[in-house]
Amino acid sequence: MTRTRAAALVAMSAAAAMVLAACGGGGGGGGGGGDASQGGVFADCATDPNSCNAVPADQLQQGGQLTFAIEKNIPNWNLNSSEGNVFETGLAVKSVLPYTYFTTPDLKNNLNTDLLESAEVTNTNPQTVVYRIKPEAVWSDGTPITADDFVFNWKTQNGRDCPDCATAGNGGYDLVTSVTGSDGGKTVTATYSGPYADWKSLWASSAPLYPAHIAAQHGDLNTPAGVAAAFNWLGATVPTYAGGPFQISNWQDNVALTLTPNPKWYGATKPKLDQVIMRVITDATQEPIALQNNEVQVIYPQPQVDLVQQVQNIPNVSQTQGLGLTWEHFDLNLQNPALANEALRDAMFVATNRQDIIDKTVGQFNNEVTPMNNHNFVQGQEGYEDVLAPEQGSGDIEAARKILTDAGYTNVAEGQQLTAPDGQAVPPLRLRYTTGNAIRQSTCELFASYMRPLGINVEVVPTDDLGGDLDSGNYDIMLYAWVQSPFPFGGAQQLWLSTSGSNFGGYNNPEVDRLINEAGAVGVTDPAAGYALLNQSDRILSEDSYVLPLYQKPTFIAVQNNVGNVRNNSSLDGPTYNISEWGLRTG
Repeated sequence: MTRTRAAALVAMSAAAAMVLAACGGGGGGGGGGGDASQGGVFADCATDPNSCNAVPADQLQQGGQLTFAIEKNIPNWNLNSSEGNVFETGLAVKSVLPYTYFTTPDLKNNLNTDLLESAEVTNTNPQTVVYRIKPEAVWSDGTPITADDFVFNWKTQNGRDCPDCATAGNGGYDLVTSVTGSDGGKTVTATYSGPYADWKSLWASSAPLYPAHIAAQHGDLNTPAGVAAAFNWLGATVPTYAGGPFQISNWQDNVALTLTPNPKWYGATKPKLDQVIMRVITDATQEPIALQNNEVQVIYPQPQVDLVQQVQNIPNVSQTQGLGLTWEHFDLNLQNPALANEALRDAMFVATNRQDIIDKTVGQFNNEVTPMNNHNFVQGQEGYEDVLAPEQGSGDIEAARKILTDAGYTNVAEGQQLTAPDGQAVPPLRLRYTTGNAIRQSTCELFASYMRPLGINVEVVPTDDLGGDLDSGNYDIMLYAWVQSPFPFGGAQQLWLSTSGSNFGGYNNPEVDRLINEAGAVGVTDPAAGYALLNQSDRILSEDSYVLPLYQKPTFIAVQNNVGNVRNNSSLDGPTYNISEWGLRTG
């Protein structure tokens, strides 16, 4: 899930998809990690992540088709919704939609100069941001991209103009008091009620622009009900519009998405390829086979031991790994009455052995991965501190048993059924993970084994609709990853605020809300002080045992060697961040 919004699954986060959000570097960005093979066209990725596998335009074929494997279906096309805020959805829709900022493989934030001439803070009291849209920027039907598009997308996400819009998060948008246009709509002025450090996260690639003039055909954008109707229509409908380098020419549900160049594309780099096909392969074990058989030319799977080894044996294929802004975690659904008791949650997290999980899964192909001890920053990133108590994730079964018995639980033993202090048996807990992911399946089975000595029965159940099941609460425990954007303050708001649509498990701590919001305000002028407040809030969050971070997750990409300008990007933007540059080598 993307913990987007810089706020994704993504969620994305709902970067913090999702997406879910962080700042600065992160484990070497697109570089290789651990035991990863990094030869061929990716030989320079460790030292030059932004330009490895770079091929000049005159050395690329004019035309041709490239097929890219994605691991999830696309049931919802609105990346800004809590259900649609999924990483694979982002890969698709950000190829056809405009946005203000994006992330490069070195995990730095960049102005989208295809869309904008500039974006700058022109006043600090009140905070005012002015965007200047390029005159030539238009939608695929010729309608100019204007302030109207900024206004509509702000309305869907600010929590006031559309209370019924189930957004991935409203971090930052709720602080914007007005969005106005001038110069024929090509200048956009956003005014804030207070300081907001992560202003660059708004209307960025984590929350791209959808066309207001199309939305207006499906709801009155001057009423909350009309905005909600348009917002929902965008999720349910395959886009026939485009404001990016490609447009969608065909979609076969659960099979493939076909992209073709947008004839109205106004950007500097015109696509060389005639088609980019995103083929849905939900069983990761089939991706190396498809790559070897030339059914796909690029794969970006979640790495697994057998998969990495298989790809290493395919001739004329290069691969690399990276550590970035993606982190794996267990989430608890606090709407489950059994999990509302903090003592049970504390015991479960103490009994979980994170190092054992790493050693038996990702550690087998990447020796750089270590347990992650923060919910808002990844290792190597400015602001990162170890905030988790040492016992969390330690695998200390006896300490976990003591927590339960001290709290009044009985039958705390393997072969028993744990009984709560009120005399009610703790029911079996459903632990879910995405279908076809062998590492997550192994992780879930390990988790279940850690729970058995406590008398807790965990049922491992896969899902093929991660976003939908998170959004509906169809889980007790969920194992997934956030793919964050490089904005820590908005990301924390999206992930942990009690009012956020991406706070799927229903966590609610007023002190955490207060500290996170204060961090976002302080961080405008003093980022270090803002980071300190985020870490203060994180210590409370960690003590509440809501989400257990596991590790900074390796990303893995493999390409056929005739593919140019495709590279790893261990951020929520993924490899398609530069899709207009993709092509096939002439030689």
